Amino acid sequence: MEDKKIKVAITHGDINGVGYEVILKTFGDSRMFDLCTPIVYGSTKVASYHKKLLTSMPQEMTFTSVRDAAEAQDRKFNFINLTQEEIKIDLGKSTEVAGRLSRESLNRACADLKAGKVDVLVTAPINKRNIQASDFDFPGHTEYLSHQFGSSSLMMMVCDRIRIGIMTNHYALKDVPGALTHNLLYDKMMLMNESLKRDFGITRPKIAVLALDPHAGDDGVIGDFDKKVIRPVIDEVQGKGVLAYGPFPSDGFFGSSEFNKFDGVLALYHDQGLIPFKLMSFTEGVNYTAGLPYVRTSPAHGTGYDIAGKDKASEQSFRSAVYLACNILRNRKEYDELNADPLK
Repeated sequence: MEDKKIKVAITHGDINGVGYEVILKTFGDSRMFDLCTPIVYGSTKVASYHKKLLTSMPQEMTFTSVRDAAEAQDRKFNFINLTQEEIKIDLGKSTEVAGRLSRESLNRACADLKAGKVDVLVTAPINKRNIQASDFDFPGHTEYLSHQFGSSSLMMMVCDRIRIGIMTNHYALKDVPGALTHNLLYDKMMLMNESLKRDFGITRPKIAVLALDPHAGDDGVIGDFDKKVIRPVIDEVQGKGVLAYGPFPSDGFFGSSEFNKFDGVLALYHDQGLIPFKLMSFTEGVNYTAGLPYVRTSPAHGTGYDIAGKDKASEQSFRSAVYLACNILRNRKEYDELNADPLK
């Protein structure tokens, strides 16, 4: 990867949200083209519409249309146009056309990723409702990508201060205890350990596992789930050399800054991990899908319908997502080279 620019496939997400705004603002800084070659799976017409709404954008920015990712040009803002039709944009609204174009963008980008035409994937925010269709029956990007690439995955939220993995992704809270089986707990702990080593370059990562019940059950006074279900799995992975500890009650764990002692934290459900994460890094955090055979990142925010088209969206999270994708790709290459069989 050192001898060529990293090709970054970018899905445009929901055209009525802030996706195009954060993409345009990110690559409005010409220094980004020193890092990578961007390829947006979207529409130059939609991009031009959003650009006109951004007073902070250099209006001389141009888009280069290419028919195939293999034709992407260095130091150009490359676009693969999904359609030549006129597209109706309804800022701040969920529409059928926005969902359809979100799906098509994802499908095209994933196909090129599998074919080796691009190196990494960065996804702009989607609307989880309007994207639903017969070929997209998933609660979010993470589940869709796991299905696409046929692999287990771990939704990991990443910023400078912390890396938090979410064991149950987008489960309803009432379904979380039943989902926390031995196999799921074991797989997620092992997956985070491997990702911290291969993707983040940490030789002996320390992992904290959070508890389900308040005070981790208080020795059975509140509940025994943590003692009977989670603790034995932690003991099991420790026996395999994984430095996993816990389960820790999440209130004291975050309140006392205990998280600073660990390289990764495993939360059992969505809000247990996302609330502290967004309090620490609301504008710069990144959503990373660990465990996939390909690198995928995303900004840690949604479509932002309420501020769409108002030039108020911060591009910091999207820019961080591009940086992280490129860094992880380099880390993987270095890790694989160091751990390759020398006899082969």
